[in-house]
Formats: sequence, C-alpha cells, structure tokens
Amino acid sequence: MPTFFHFLALLAFKIFSEEQVDVCIMEVGLGGKYDATNVMQAPIVCGITSLGYDHMEILGNTLGEIAGEKAGIFKHRIPAFTVTQPDEAMNVLKDKASQLNVPLQVTAPLDVKLLSGLKLGLEGQHQYVNAGLAVALCSTWMNINGHLEETHLKQIQHTLPEQFVKGLATASLQGRAQIVRDEHINNEISNELFFFLDGAHSPESMEACARWFSLAIRDHNLTLFSQKPDPSKFSNEVVKTHGGEAQKSAQILLFNCMSVRDPQILLPHLMKTCADHGVYFKKALFVPGLSLYHKVGSHALTPTDSNIDLSWQFTLQKVWENLMQGNKGKNNGVASEDLTGMEMSVSNCEHSAVFSSLPLVINWLRDRVQQNKSTRFQVLVTGSIHLVGDVLKLIKK
Repeated sequence: MPTFFHFLALLAFKIFSEEQVDVCIMEVGLGGKYDATNVMQAPIVCGITSLGYDHMEILGNTLGEIAGEKAGIFKHRIPAFTVTQPDEAMNVLKDKASQLNVPLQVTAPLDVKLLSGLKLGLEGQHQYVNAGLAVALCSTWMNINGHLEETHLKQIQHTLPEQFVKGLATASLQGRAQIVRDEHINNEISNELFFFLDGAHSPESMEACARWFSLAIRDHNLTLFSQKPDPSKFSNEVVKTHGGEAQKSAQILLFNCMSVRDPQILLPHLMKTCADHGVYFKKALFVPGLSLYHKVGSHALTPTDSNIDLSWQFTLQKVWENLMQGNKGKNNGVASEDLTGMEMSVSNCEHSAVFSSLPLVINWLRDRVQQNKSTRFQVLVTGSIHLVGDVLKLIKK
C-alpha cells in the first residue's frame, strides 16, 4: 500500500476525474516540492499562504529553507500569488518564481468594506489575509477559463461579485475557531460545557488560536451574562445570570501535539497570549490521541488503553508545570482545588493532569459540570487537528 497521504491523494484524483468536476482545488499536505499533490504539472494558478515554522524536521530549520520547499509548487509561466511574508521567505519565493518565469503577485488582506456589511464566516483577523489570497486565486481561475472578463477582474479590488461575498461570509471549517456545545449534557442543568476547537500546531497558529479563544470567551460570556465584567479579569469573574443566580466561568486546556513539535515553544506562546488578554486556565489536561490516522489497512487499529505509551503526555505536563511555576504571581490567583475527581487521571499535579484516554477526559469534564452547577466550563482543545476531530466525534450526537 502507498503511504496514507499518498493513498488519499490518489483516491482524490480518481474521484475528481470520474466525477468530471468543473474545478479542483488541491491543498498541499506537507511542504510542496515533494508533496503527493505536486504531480499536477499544469495547474491553472498556484497560491502560497503565510509561512511559519512548521514540519521543520522535513522542510528545514529556516524560513528560507521552508519557503524553498513551498515554492516547489510553482510551474513554468503559471501565475502564482502569495501574501506578505518575512523578507527571508519572500526573497526565496521571488527567486524561485523568477527562475521559472512565474508572474508572482503579493495580495493584500481583504478589505472588510468589500463584504457589504457582512463578516467573514471564518473567525480570526488572519482570515482576512487568507480571504485576500482566496479572492485572487478564484478570480484568476475564472478569468483564465473565460468566466470573468479582464475589465471585471480589475474591478474586483474595489467591488466583489455577490457570489464571492456570499462564499466568504458563509465559509466554515471544522476544527478551526469552532465553538461546540457538548450535546450530551442534560439541558435541564443551568450550566453547560462548551468546547472551543482549533487545530493549531505551530507557534504562529498557536498565537492566533489564543487570541481567538480569549476574545471568543469574552463574547460568549457577554451574550450569556447580564452584567459586563472587567475584561482584564474576565476568566475568573463571578457574574449574575439572567436568572439572578451567581455563576462564574472556568477555562480548561485540553492539549496534545505530535512529538516532532516543540512544546517548549508552543505552550509558552499559548499561555502568554491568553494571559495578555486576562485569560488563565484553571487546569491543563494532556491526553493521547484516540485515533491513529497515518496508516492504511488493518494494521491501523487504535491501541487499547493498556498499551498506550503516555511518556509524551508526561513531557507536556512537565513543560506546563514549569511554565506555571515560572509565572507564579501572574496567574490571577487561579486555583483548581474545586476540580475534584482527579483519581480518574494517571498523573495529577497542581496545574495539570494526564489522562490515559480521551473518553475518560470527556467523562471527567461532564462530571465537573454536574458537580459545579455555578460554573460554566469552557474547554480550549488545541495542538492537534487529530485531537480536535476525536473530540468532535465524542461530543456530537
């Protein structure tokens, strides 16, 4: 059998071909030059999004090296677009484009005024950068295929077609800046369990995730509470609900990442960005993934609880505890004494716990909701898109 991603790429090409699709959008799996999707020799247009330090064990240790791999999707004379990049990366992209006579253009972030009073369907300021690139790619494809005249192509910078506005406003992406209520919680109890899902796994995306979460819980709570708390102390504020009963919110982190990631970089970015917005986690929970989506065939079975290696989760826990110790006095007095039931975990520390399986974590969270009826639990799930997918499977009916 081919590798998992090669298998998916082959399957995609076969299905798209048999269905005779009008347009095919292929997203690179990893890098560019040696990616399975790069067998396509004559694309209509190519695009490169914001570059960051990700998959460095394969793509290289500098932004220049990473940019060189990404530029591997450029094809001779095929138009290409990118967004504003650090100089080191941009210089490499321009050099590679020049070698292949590629007309490379840099797109600006989408002007919110072009959305006719609507907002992007995808949350986060960085999505305006992505939207600007998406508009450039789509309009170029339409122009080359005779669906958009040259005069209209130039007008797109000032006026978006109605279909573009609708697409941008209704776009959704599971596992990125997604808020989901646990559908298994009894509707009769006053508090609820909400999961804030974002598959961020690089330093840059972790910061974007933390900013989104910090602002999202503020907006989330302001729609639920009649009194507006001080935003600088928001995460531990006791407020009045519409029913008059005192209620507070508690933020929990549910985290896992691949062992090729560096938690010494990811977790500080997450913690600091949240703290800058007055958000502090009552407890961080570390858990292995439920599914192993990297093989094809019967040998891709999920391991049983008894043979799961938790050494990586213990490493993540140690990094978190060290960070919390180093930030003592800055964590806004967050305490986790009222989070009982920690005997369900395999390792419980002052600020964190390791669980052997995801279902155990979900059950522990549901128990806390039942036992702390004056607290609204808001769980940030991040570090791995696989973890996010596994959580979605467990909390949706």
